[in-house]
Amino acid sequence: MSKPIPLPATLQSPVAVVCHDAGAAHLIFAWLRHWCEAGLLAQHSFKLVLQGPAKKAWQHHPVPLPQVQLHTSLDAIEGCHSVLTGTGWASHLEHQARQNAQALSIPSIAVIDHWVNYAQRFERDGAVVLPSQIWVSDADAAGLARSHFESVPVLDLPNMYLQQLVKNIPPVPADCLNLLYVLEPVRHDWGRGVQGEFQALDFFVQQLVHVVGNSSVHITLRPHPSDPAGKYNAWINTQTALVVQLDDQPDLNRSIAQARWVVGVESFALVVAAAGGRETFSSLPPWAHRCRLPIQGLVHLQDLASY
Repeated sequence: MSKPIPLPATLQSPVAVVCHDAGAAHLIFAWLRHWCEAGLLAQHSFKLVLQGPAKKAWQHHPVPLPQVQLHTSLDAIEGCHSVLTGTGWASHLEHQARQNAQALSIPSIAVIDHWVNYAQRFERDGAVVLPSQIWVSDADAAGLARSHFESVPVLDLPNMYLQQLVKNIPPVPADCLNLLYVLEPVRHDWGRGVQGEFQALDFFVQQLVHVVGNSSVHITLRPHPSDPAGKYNAWINTQTALVVQLDDQPDLNRSIAQARWVVGVESFALVVAAAGGRETFSSLPPWAHRCRLPIQGLVHLQDLASY
């Protein structure tokens, strides 16, 4: 094992870990796994409050922490010396955890897993609750966090989750003609009255030739962890001229491993695909904003649009 990442001094035991959305949960679990395997958590105890996609991620691949308890209530925060949370938008759980920690004078650490909507992550119903420290996983995110939250210390840790995923993605097979489309909820309709993710999908189909040329491809849609079952069934049924199926792989890296091209809006999965050597495209349409992911070589279909 290479030299381990030092354990941040702010992670004081007992630690409450509170997560709902998948993005930050994957980062947190990867860091905990790394520190656990390095023997740095032998004296730490953890109380986990997990819901939604984060709970599913833990059940699929739990971290063998030496002392861990699963809880269903934020009452678990009481008596802890630090609180480690995600910063997702799909629930109030993580925000409430930081609010409770603040009320109990317990230091809180918030993990930002993306590069957009930083201020909104810490506001619910007009109440802004900033953490004691912010953790990110790359220099771009660190710069954004420091510019948004000048009073909050920001710690940039290596992205162990990304490293683990990319390690298990082989080169593209020479005969591969599979395209993976990574889905995500889009919180904009750009004034058109249709959910942004469906606008992006339709735009992608219109511009498919700019991705695959004249190749006859198999298209796999990978739903976001927060997507409800069946969300895209009706859309798939309308695509009679294409071969489209839903992804059944539990692990993102396995889905990327089977694809030559990977397309999406602004999903972290595009970062993984690019790092794994795949041709990577953003399907944001010309009337939307520009993709904000820090990916070298990302192709913006809005720049190539033809009608």
